[in-house]
Amino acid sequence: MNIAETERAFPIVAKTCGCTEKDKRKVTYEFIDSYHSLCLDKKDIIYAELEACERLLKYTLDERDKKTIESEIAEIKMALDLLT
Repeated sequence: MNIAETERAFPIVAKTCGCTEKDKRKVTYEFIDSYHSLCLDKKDIIYAELEACERLLKYTLDERDKKTIESEIAEIKMALDLLT
């Protein structure tokens, strides 16, 4: 029997989307494995979103996307401050 481990280090992936002509860009999130949604609490999800945004910011070349991601990171950090 072959047993594959599906556990990943990062449960969430962040992506930018939206209209490129207007400044209506936003960050969306996707769970890599659906079973994580059952065992993560609100704080874990927010921390995972923050890590996903920070990873995305490293590889982003477009200045509009960088501004959008930096704004999202600031909002996530504020949400974490409110939870603690």
